Amino acid sequence: MSRQRRNRFEERDELDERIVDIARVAKVIQGGRRFGFRVIVVVGDNKGQVGVGVGKARSVPDAIRKGAARARRDMKSVVLLGSTIPHEVVAEHGGARVLLKPASRGTGVIAGGGVRAVVEAAGVGDILSKSLGSANILNVVTATIEGLQSLRGPEQVAAIRGVPLSDVRPPWSQTRE
Repeated sequence: MSRQRRNRFEERDELDERIVDIARVAKVIQGGRRFGFRVIVVVGDNKGQVGVGVGKARSVPDAIRKGAARARRDMKSVVLLGSTIPHEVVAEHGGARVLLKPASRGTGVIAGGGVRAVVEAAGVGDILSKSLGSANILNVVTATIEGLQSLRGPEQVAAIRGVPLSDVRPPWSQTRE
């Protein structure tokens, strides 16, 4: 086996793969119903890379394989600040709204269902979250991904504002005058 191919297999084994949801779906045809499965898979490296994939097939293993392949292909970077996120964010997708807040060290992941799977796969260790609006699991997972994508680190904020990094302070360190 070539070195490049071996590295790709080793890299694939390091990824954290989580099955978030398995749903049976039906297509109505002339002779009755044809059943299939839709699987939502979250893949992450626990170091700031995460992706979500949806796989559809007539059998569950095939749907899982397709979903995992799509999630690996669509992995995105997430800005982390230690074991948490740099700032609070509210993200929407469809009818689902997800609130993500940074938490102090030792808090753990306070999240449920799809949000928990996404943030843990991304490598976030301390976070507070609340799922608002629709409970549709696919929309909640997608909103979480969008929220994590919209995060900006201190370096990015300083570059956007055109000020040195030392002038960009977290809101809790500012004193009121």
